[in-house]
Amino acid sequence: MQITLTPIATVSNVRDKPVDDFWGDTVSEITLLDHIPTEALNNIEEFSHLEIIYYFDQVDPGNIVFSGYPRGNRDYSKMGILGQRKKDRPNQLGLSTVELVEHSGRIIKVKYLDAIDGTPVLDIKPVMKEFGLKGEIKQSAWVADLMKDYWK
Repeated sequence: MQITLTPIATVSNVRDKPVDDFWGDTVSEITLLDHIPTEALNNIEEFSHLEIIYYFDQVDPGNIVFSGYPRGNRDYSKMGILGQRKKDRPNQLGLSTVELVEHSGRIIKVKYLDAIDGTPVLDIKPVMKEFGLKGEIKQSAWVADLMKDYWK
């Protein structure tokens, strides 16, 4: 089975290296590529939050891992890659829930997108309450420590 995905937009921001932490002040512009019509973003501002699916295009496929310590910290539980959100993933896909700041023509500005400048965007979806979380969120104890500076 072969799957082909074509980017629909690109990310522009001041982050040029895939470094963890301190993403809170980063505002990103997502600009539609030429083959996507402007009307694909019509009325997107009716939503406060969006899900952005993007491709970690600068990850070296030789660095893909299937198990390890989050950020290499042996104080955390050893986790399979599917129990982490790191970039070194089998299909190099990222997903962020972002806050929509502004929409103008072919560009949306968002907060809380942890993708670096030039990152290809594969899809944009509105966040809808009906698709929201059901029940209480459970997570490993190490997550709060690992994430303490992520959105600062």
